[in-house]
Amino acid sequence: MPRQLGELEDAVMTRVWQWNRPVTVREVLEDLQKERSIAYTTVMTVMDNLHQKGWVRREVEGRAYRYTAVSTRAAYSAALMNEAWSTSDNPAAALVAFFGMMSAEQREALEDAMRVVQRADPAADPAADPAADTAPARPAGPQEGAESPEGPGR
Repeated sequence: MPRQLGELEDAVMTRVWQWNRPVTVREVLEDLQKERSIAYTTVMTVMDNLHQKGWVRREVEGRAYRYTAVSTRAAYSAALMNEAWSTSDNPAAALVAFFGMMSAEQREALEDAMRVVQRADPAADPAADPAADTAPARPAGPQEGAESPEGPGR
């Protein structure tokens, strides 16, 4: 499980994730300097630390390194949420509290994500298992003129 990034590590990784390409210390430095006063050696040290921790990989290009993210910001966020949830002494209550904090837009995103996960994992949908007797049988494919639960054409 990844440890939460520190403030400066997060600022650096945000740029690496947003740019989604190999970046140099100089590029990150110049962008960070738009917001704060910071030294080249500080950014270089942070990027080296991120490399040592496995957040970025680097390749030599001339006299400099180019850094690339090892995973996505979404994967990082998911790992942090999973760690927080799994350390709870009452995971169900933690989820209920978390869902209660969500905005309508976040709940909608959660519902969308659950549909994606259920499509990807037939075992998560009891109706997909012909041996399951807990859900009514569904036709194998869309019938002519019928709408799916997600609306027409889906």
